[in-house]
This record gives sequence, structure tokens and C-alpha cells, in this order.
Amino acid sequence: MDTTLSLPGLPPPRLPAAAERVQTSAQASFRTAVRTDLVDPKSAESKVDPAIRAKLRQSANEFENVFVSQMLGHMLDGIEVDETFGGGHGEEMFRSMLTNEYGKQVSRSGGFGIADQVYRELLRAQEGNHG
Repeated sequence: MDTTLSLPGLPPPRLPAAAERVQTSAQASFRTAVRTDLVDPKSAESKVDPAIRAKLRQSANEFENVFVSQMLGHMLDGIEVDETFGGGHGEEMFRSMLTNEYGKQVSRSGGFGIADQVYRELLRAQEGNHG
């Protein structure tokens, strides 16, 4: 015997008309407030040598690695060590290495988007140097 409950397809909930107008006008004003003086990465990339772009991308990723590692290091400083499974001089010695690896893993799995922003700024600086 089938005991699943089937409901008829309901339309998605809607905001009241006044709220929809406010939301639409806010979206429109946001689109007009977006800065247009920022460099389009595609156009900037076409003007910069591919070898330099690769170095810029690597530098941006390394910057994010260091940033995330530093942030995690400060966060983990407040956590006490469990003496049952760790602690002692060995953990104190290798904790910074573990924090660096955590930072690398966070950055590789998407990170915080810092590397992309840094890459765009570096591209813009290179584009300015190349005319």
C-alpha cells in the first residue's frame, strides 16, 4: 500500500505587489550603481602576455593561500589541545604547517574569491603598464 502524500502542483509564493515594485526598483538602481570603470578581465587578458598571466594567477592564488592560512592560524590559536590524542611539543611545532595546508585546501576548493579579485587588480596594473 502506497502511503506517500501527493499534493497538487502549487505556484510559487509571490510577494505583495508593493514589495515586488520595491525589489524591482532596487535591482534596477543596483545595476546602474555598478562601477563601469573596472577592467573587463577578458579584454585585459588579451593585452597581457600568457606567461605573465600565468604568473599573475599563481601570485593571486598564493596571496589567498597566505591570507586564509593566517586567518585560520588566528582562529585555531584559541582552541585548546586535547591531551588525549595530541598536544605536547610536537603539536606546537607542526601546527603552523597543518594550518598552512588547511589554507591551501580551502583555496583550492574555491576559497573566498580573494584570488580572483587580486588577479583582476594585477591584470589592470599590467594593462596600465602595457598601454
